[in-house]
Amino acid sequence: MTAWRRLLAWDERVLVRVVRWQRPASVRLLRTLTHLGDTPVWLFVGLTLAAAGTAGTKLLALRLGASAGLAALLAQAVKRLSRRRRPNAGIVGFVALVQNPDAFSFPSGHTAAAVAAAIAWAGEGTGLGALAAGFAGLIGCSRVALGAHYPLDVMAGALLGLGCGALARVLVVG
Repeated sequence: MTAWRRLLAWDERVLVRVVRWQRPASVRLLRTLTHLGDTPVWLFVGLTLAAAGTAGTKLLALRLGASAGLAALLAQAVKRLSRRRRPNAGIVGFVALVQNPDAFSFPSGHTAAAVAAAIAWAGEGTGLGALAAGFAGLIGCSRVALGAHYPLDVMAGALLGLGCGALARVLVVG
């Protein structure tokens, strides 16, 4: 077995073990968390910040849109190139605990957008960066725990988000 195959087998084993720990109450909480990472939520947060009226909040809103939007777009492009099937399609008998937005798994777009937002807001003195970082971690964990993504999908999404958030910080300055 090649190193790549061993890594994918580990990825599958971790996913299956994590999902087996779920209970109805935790699934409800995880579904709520994962849906808070949906694109319309990021749009709402950005529009709310933009409507707040100050130059600082408008800059944060623009940075949010640039970072999360770019991360979501790049994640979708990589998904189309990698074409890794979702766990419910790739593991015989596996049932995801959440509806998947598309057929492809690698990388996690939810995680990419959430991490991008956290990086874009980091160090702003408002506490939004730290709050968003914690939130991004929870979103990434929820994607694995609900069976929507393998752990490597979430790790790759986090790396993609890190790059997009950093790029937004460089490009969107006040």
